[in-house]
Amino acid sequence: MAASDLLPHGALDGVKVLDLSRILAGPTCTQLLGDLGATVIKVENPKTGGDDTRQWGPPYVMDADGQPSDLSAYFMSANRNKRSVAIDIATEEGQQAIRHLAAEADILIENFKPGGLAKYGLDYASLKPALPGLIYCSISGYGQTGPNSHKPGYDIMAQGFGGIMSLTGEPEGQPMKAGVGIADVMCGMYACIGILSALHHRDKTGEGQQIDLALVDAQIAWLINEGVAYLNTGQIPRRRGNEHPSIMPYGVYETADSHIILAVGNDSQFRRFMEFLKLEGLAEDARFATNPARLQNRDALNAILIPSVQRYTTEDVLQAMEIRKVPAGPVQNLETLFATDQVAAREMSIPMETAAGPVKLLGNPLNFSRTPVTYRHPPPACGEGTQEILSSPSPFAKP
Repeated sequence: MAASDLLPHGALDGVKVLDLSRILAGPTCTQLLGDLGATVIKVENPKTGGDDTRQWGPPYVMDADGQPSDLSAYFMSANRNKRSVAIDIATEEGQQAIRHLAAEADILIENFKPGGLAKYGLDYASLKPALPGLIYCSISGYGQTGPNSHKPGYDIMAQGFGGIMSLTGEPEGQPMKAGVGIADVMCGMYACIGILSALHHRDKTGEGQQIDLALVDAQIAWLINEGVAYLNTGQIPRRRGNEHPSIMPYGVYETADSHIILAVGNDSQFRRFMEFLKLEGLAEDARFATNPARLQNRDALNAILIPSVQRYTTEDVLQAMEIRKVPAGPVQNLETLFATDQVAAREMSIPMETAAGPVKLLGNPLNFSRTPVTYRHPPPACGEGTQEILSSPSPFAKP
């Protein structure tokens, strides 16, 4: 896209977000909204030092004196494009400050336990009469209803309760969570979709609403094919490590010098793969000629493929598969990933300057031809905008 085609602001320019969330699901959502141009004010508890993730380190950004700041890598991963205010909502003064901010906001997002804000008069039912156009997104572990609604929610709990851990890991190993808080992140993405849908409805009708989103519900929703397969067969799927329940061969294979990913998605790709391995006869063998047959004879096929692939280096296989148009890829660590030309070309690592010093953050993957993602505010120190924001007659005014 040409730079001249880009507007100087994002698609959500002028949208005002009051963020009462912490940890990862809510902050993921509000960072996305902020990247898209919304003005986001993040409320943090001064008694606890702010968002819990400020203490989830190391690593931390080191300040000018060489001491850890309150900017941990975990916190920075989900809190750019926000301004921080320190407010104690347990006080009458704090509650009044929240009402003042909410009165100016289009969106309020919170992740307190169900009913947790009612005692402060900051729940949706309390705010709705005065703010009928407010979009109020409530994220909790199990949702606002149901027998588990009172229970707290954390990512690993959602991955366990929501079934994904039963599908992840080696067949004979422990149930395994994903390496990052993917249940939280996916919940944040669902929240963003719900908020934008509610915003569209509000813009047409003037009517706000509450969005009730459960971490566990979001986790269950992205069980996708495995969840639907169980619901329609009653058969409990088993862990397969890196292998696919419906495609073979598909997974991670050891090479002479490392590992490679192979995703052989159809029979013609399988024939070309076998040509490279000099095993052309397997493509005609009734046990392996079709994908259903290969799935039925998975162990027998792997007994042949595993030692065959081990004869070649990863680069040998990658080059051969690219020529033959068979999907294959490397298994990179983060050092090799962020050194690639692809990451640089797509701007997936971005520099920002915080109050504590320079940092690098992950880029936003959305690329717009007119309303680009912008990186306007680095992750803030706890409460660094309190005085300016709360003393302003227009608290969401751009600094």
